[in-house]
Amino acid sequence: MNATQRAQAVRPERAERRPPAGDAGRPGASGERVSPDSQPDLAKLLNVDEMEAVAKAKLPIGSYAYVASGAGAEVTMRANRTAFGRWVFRPRVLVNVKDRDLSTTVLGTKVSMPVLIAPYALQCLLDPEGEVATARAAGAAGTVMALSMGSTRTIEDVGAAATGPLWFQPYLFDDLGIVRDAVARAEAARYASICLTCDSPALGYREAQTRWPHQLPEGVGWANMPLEGGRPRWLSGASWTWETLDAVRRTTKLPIVLKGILTAEDAALAVEHGAAAIVVSNHGGRQLDGSIASLDALPEIVDAVGGRMEVLLDGGIRRGTDVLTALALGARAVLIGRAAAWGLAVAGQAGVERVLELLRDELSTSMAIVGARSLADVTREHVARTAA
Repeated sequence: MNATQRAQAVRPERAERRPPAGDAGRPGASGERVSPDSQPDLAKLLNVDEMEAVAKAKLPIGSYAYVASGAGAEVTMRANRTAFGRWVFRPRVLVNVKDRDLSTTVLGTKVSMPVLIAPYALQCLLDPEGEVATARAAGAAGTVMALSMGSTRTIEDVGAAATGPLWFQPYLFDDLGIVRDAVARAEAARYASICLTCDSPALGYREAQTRWPHQLPEGVGWANMPLEGGRPRWLSGASWTWETLDAVRRTTKLPIVLKGILTAEDAALAVEHGAAAIVVSNHGGRQLDGSIASLDALPEIVDAVGGRMEVLLDGGIRRGTDVLTALALGARAVLIGRAAAWGLAVAGQAGVERVLELLRDELSTSMAIVGARSLADVTREHVARTAA
């Protein structure tokens, strides 16, 4: 069953919604009300922007704002996209690209393509099955899903439902016991890696989420976060240091991926402190507005690491050509957050599968035209920085 066929299956009923208007010229953007239970023709949605337009028309404004918004004036969130426009391709011609291989390995795990699903919280805001649907979609596509500690399904439920490899993303807490317990649960549930988000000693200044607060569906809560008075005990890891990371690393046999690295200096420290990989990321522009765009930070970090660990990129990926640019600049693979979220909102598991399918198809075509048969063939010689 492909992604389009899955979307035609009967979906659980959802609460009544008041959708904001979509963007003109895109599917779901006519200004007409879009039923949250309507079944879109996924074959007619040809890119992530169109997925977002449909998702925007279906979701409550608070749910849409939770995913779509960034920190402050959202300068960094926009910069994550515009950074890709500063690079152009240098295609090589008369290269035999008849048979192309998009597969690679990440921390020794084979994936069908260099696109993983990033951790993001509260997925039941978007679909009744939430993180379970996303995990199944990742498994069907032959790639990795990272589960956020802020998820609406438990570590164990997602682990039982998954058909592919999983990573677990704990947040920073001054009480290391909270982190150790969560890591132990992930290890027991056979997760493959710990993806420790290290860019959040405090929650970013997010105006849109204050203006349009989200509301969790009835019966849905924070499945893995410690609670105080019925509310999640949120980030409190302002005291963390590299030595704290060492203490966490000693508690698990799983490889640790550090997500949120933006400088060559921190990349070198990650190597020194035994991280298995890093994710170059500014948290999707949701933490410190004015931070460097993830893609702009990538080349110096790749050079600083010098092949001593795997480097991945998160932030701004919406097209297969974006994936190709990141690979050419040295990323082993990329992670998608908002792109996967829009697919989940549109059609649950089938929608996420469709997003991954779109990225895979455009990446494959772009590799052929640039003259690369495999990911190993993609190098910095295939891109040039523009004057802008």
